[in-house]
Amino acid sequence: MISVILFLILLIGGFGFFGWNVLKVRSNIRLGRDIDRTDNKKERWKTMILVALGQKKMFTRPIPALLHLAIYAAFVITQIELIEIIVDGVFGTHRFFKESLGGGYTFIISFIEILSVLALIATFAFLSRRNLLKIPRLNMKEMNGWPKMDANMILYMELILVSCIFTMNGTDEVMHKMNGGGSYGFSISSFLGPFFFEGMSMGTLQILERIGWWGHVFMVFSFLNYLPYSKHFHILLAFPNTYYSNLDKKGRFTNMDSVTTEVKLMMDPDADAFVATAEGALEPQRFGAKDVADLTWKSLMDSYTCTECGRCTSSCPANITGKLLSPRKIMMDTRDRLTEVGDNIRKYGKDYEDGKSLLGDYITEEELWACTSCNACVQECPINIDPLSIIIDLRRYLVMEESNMPTELTGMLTNIENNGAPWQFSPSDRLNWANEE
Repeated sequence: MISVILFLILLIGGFGFFGWNVLKVRSNIRLGRDIDRTDNKKERWKTMILVALGQKKMFTRPIPALLHLAIYAAFVITQIELIEIIVDGVFGTHRFFKESLGGGYTFIISFIEILSVLALIATFAFLSRRNLLKIPRLNMKEMNGWPKMDANMILYMELILVSCIFTMNGTDEVMHKMNGGGSYGFSISSFLGPFFFEGMSMGTLQILERIGWWGHVFMVFSFLNYLPYSKHFHILLAFPNTYYSNLDKKGRFTNMDSVTTEVKLMMDPDADAFVATAEGALEPQRFGAKDVADLTWKSLMDSYTCTECGRCTSSCPANITGKLLSPRKIMMDTRDRLTEVGDNIRKYGKDYEDGKSLLGDYITEEELWACTSCNACVQECPINIDPLSIIIDLRRYLVMEESNMPTELTGMLTNIENNGAPWQFSPSDRLNWANEE
């Protein structure tokens, strides 16, 4: 009874705290500007299934893709075993589904154990890639400190979790035999159990089995409540994030409705200003984005979904040539600033101003103007994150609100304004070349 009560406290507390953190993240994302991503539902479902569930874009780099697939498959399939553990914990039973499923139960647990071994191999491989091989994209300067610790911590948790699973199943295998029940026949623990635990007393085996069981439960709830504070929140957010992907062709920039309406009025002096304004959007408070609340909710969701894998940065031509820009850092900075703004609102109220902004305090102008808007980062992201949309919105603010841009652009824009073209020639002279012999 004490065990059941403790489990219920852990169950309610674990899911409750997780739910509270999810609501915080949701409220932060809702700070962003509205954008309609409800069109073309069939294409959106297809994108989500292929990219998030099928991990289609991961396989542009096969080795890390296969390693990731092993951990991903283990994470998904082992939730079946977690269902039984929750039932056993609530009702005080032991292997609740074994009798009802029969041979199917043996197959399921055996399959989970095989996936756990593959996940264990992948975990060691990922630890080696980050800490021994030091893959360049995983060891850039924005990954120093907490990001590197975060990446390693989840891998250490995975090692502990798998160890607990095999301790639980291995000791249970030996005890089952000692009680005359024969072998469970599980694919891995039926061999590991006798190898490590045979010869131990029943009391010792019972203690080890409980350590494995409770360790498994504790690690699952620790992992669950660690997610909202970690880059690994993409495990959940990858699905809605890919569903709400930008389905437009890459390179197509968004236009501000208020600006479009003004241009239409200028091009057609006879247009009804009232009707044109009603059909368009009301004048925005700000052109472009200075802080996170000026970005769209989808850009804010992107920031929470970022896996920090660095594929975007490793493919960025600006970064490759030594410029300051790192698309991964853009996403990390946006998430850090959004978390800060959200915490300030909950603590001090929605009108609180801390005197900081995303542009300037987190992301510099040098980073923004280094971007060539080539969309390489968007193409490479395995879960369809769009760093370019954030960069464009921040640059749009610099140009339209502050008239702040590199001198090279100033000359070009002046020529466009005066001559209708980027070149410093009068429009009347534009066809002179055709008259030359």
